[in-house]
Amino acid sequence: MSSLPGLSGVPEPLENFLAMLASGRDNALLRFSLGNEYLKQGNASSAAEHLRRAVEFDPKYSAAWKLLGKALTDAEAWNEALAAYQQGLAVAEGRGDKQAAKEMTGFARRIEKRLGLKSSD
Repeated sequence: MSSLPGLSGVPEPLENFLAMLASGRDNALLRFSLGNEYLKQGNASSAAEHLRRAVEFDPKYSAAWKLLGKALTDAEAWNEALAAYQQGLAVAEGRGDKQAAKEMTGFARRIEKRLGLKSSD
């Protein structure tokens, strides 16, 4: 069964991921992929919903924490975004994922500044 872009009004990768989810497949990677596709479309709230599920499936998935923080930032849910970045930072540091930790530190600092909070240095 082939799906042509435009027939359903849903871009093909997203359509494929939603079909997998509907078929009963549900895991951290699928939820991460759904979140990423929704972010590409500019749908931050749907992205955040799937990324929250991704980190529920795998709380040590630092890339999912980082993308969740971005989705929440895009949705202007500043406190939730900061919490996601802080959790993701702890996960990344625990896993030795230095690049993700560095990126999330920078994102968290920007939000802290925006909220008028003192940086956690």
